[in-house]
Amino acid sequence: MLGFLIRRVLQSILVLMLVSMLVFMGIYVVGDPTAMMIPDNVTAETRAAMIASLGLDKHPLLQYLDFAQRLLHGSLGRSFATGLPVEELIASRFPATLELACAAMVLATVVGLPLGLVAAVKPESWVGRAITACSSLGFSVPTFWVGLVLIMVFAVTLGWLPSNGRGPTQSLLGVQVSFLSWEGLRYMILPACNLALFNAAMIIRLTRSSGGEVMLMDYIRFARAKGLNERRVIGVHLLKNILIPIITVMGINFGGIIAFSVVTETIFGWPGMGKLLIDSINALDRPVVLGYLMFVVVIYLVINFVVDLMYSWLDPRVTLVEAKA
Repeated sequence: MLGFLIRRVLQSILVLMLVSMLVFMGIYVVGDPTAMMIPDNVTAETRAAMIASLGLDKHPLLQYLDFAQRLLHGSLGRSFATGLPVEELIASRFPATLELACAAMVLATVVGLPLGLVAAVKPESWVGRAITACSSLGFSVPTFWVGLVLIMVFAVTLGWLPSNGRGPTQSLLGVQVSFLSWEGLRYMILPACNLALFNAAMIIRLTRSSGGEVMLMDYIRFARAKGLNERRVIGVHLLKNILIPIITVMGINFGGIIAFSVVTETIFGWPGMGKLLIDSINALDRPVVLGYLMFVVVIYLVINFVVDLMYSWLDPRVTLVEAKA
């Protein structure tokens, strides 16, 4: 276990270094942030002083080394637009994004896993075919279109749910959350459903394909021959043997929801990290964009580590040495 942890930490450090270089170079060549932050009517001396205060007068390599040094000390720098520390900006938006991502993943799992099992057990029935067709539709429709349709139907036409914003929040262990009140949940329903649609469709398809293969295995036939009821055959013998690929996809999707819920947060005005990213890109706020992307990389590394641990817990045959491969 200790050797596994050391390897993962070293791999994570290497990944962070490589990603920081690529991200910094990619952002450096896109636009000039001083053109948006410095008025045109200032003097040349004032402009040069403002550029120097932002550290943009240095060579790109020196700017990256300054960024890497701050990163080693746990700092992501300061925003060009607000002057606030980047880590504070991300920390203020992260609870909203995490709350929405958790709600979407729970909804996708609750809907996708049972429907996928039904489609796997009864693939030739009209129910199984209908579930498969609906999952294909969930893959096809774009997220922004679904979001607009949800707003038009449930917010504008029916007036059941609010169309944008986060709603009232309450403190939970020092973190502001909105799911503790019904009014907060009302604001969360539409964006969570929008994010959950694609992920539910993916879980359905994966569960159906994996479950269909397992249903043909000899141990399933043997379990039925022993007289076990269908619920136990599906819930124990079938589900337990298809959970590893499902958990892998769910982990990747969960990281994707946290990292790239930009469209949904923009459409529904959800004050999360995705909206922060859009605002920072529009303002060419390099430190915030850099900090956001580095934070996303850390999230993916943590999720992959948790998934590896769950591998060995779900299947004792999968050791941590094998999981790293």
